[in-house]
Amino acid sequence: MPLLARARALESVVRDVARDAIMPHFLRAVREYKADGSSLTQADEASQQALLERLPEVLAAPVIGEEMTPEEQLECWNAGQEGVWCIDPIDGTTNFSNGIPLFAVSVAYLVNGETQFGVVYNPTTDESFYAARGAGAWLNGKRLPLRPPAQRLAFSVAGIDFKRIPNTLAANLVVKPPYYSQRNFGSSALEWCFVAAGRLDVYIHGGQALWDYAAGRLILEEAGGVYGVLDGGPLEAAPLPKRAVVMASNPALYSEWLNWLQAHR
Repeated sequence: MPLLARARALESVVRDVARDAIMPHFLRAVREYKADGSSLTQADEASQQALLERLPEVLAAPVIGEEMTPEEQLECWNAGQEGVWCIDPIDGTTNFSNGIPLFAVSVAYLVNGETQFGVVYNPTTDESFYAARGAGAWLNGKRLPLRPPAQRLAFSVAGIDFKRIPNTLAANLVVKPPYYSQRNFGSSALEWCFVAAGRLDVYIHGGQALWDYAAGRLILEEAGGVYGVLDGGPLEAAPLPKRAVVMASNPALYSEWLNWLQAHR
């Protein structure tokens, strides 16, 4: 089956899971806290279990999920170098539990650390972002990006998530921002897609895990965007360490953005 066809089959599964396992809990979820301080609800666990049951319909492979223990994640990663699922059952759990309609299911299929196809779906807006390697990126069947990006950093709208950004850099971003305006939506997976779509022009987050970017990085790449880490290196897939990610909707803007960030950190 071609990769784009698999992406569309995955999209159908993700839509079903969001409808049946997540949305019945929306506006009535009770937020709990994990050992690392991040949010968790019953819907996160229900969504993860539903994905574990449904993903073999698309491809049978080990599954790395955010709500697994680090030991389970590493075991699945080591068992799945020739093919592994990476899922975030609800990206933006705080938004979800507070009734803010900006959260998503994010699912990607990776081979040897490279994302082959993936889906990021927001059930409250019915927006499905998906991509397949070499076959483009899409939003509900429309090719991404939806609009041309800013041509210069000074005219750009930036996504800034200040969590884990070095203090000096965070202060400089506040005091002397190099962009036109700034937003933070509370869902890493969606923010990757917003850059791909042209809703955001540049973006930085101080620490993302594999499930935050596994699908979004391919969607951005297939839409013509560029991404990396704050020190200028590539964003390579790995199950446990969190990375400070930087991205932009085109190569020239990425270079200008990364140079500014490195000069002000």
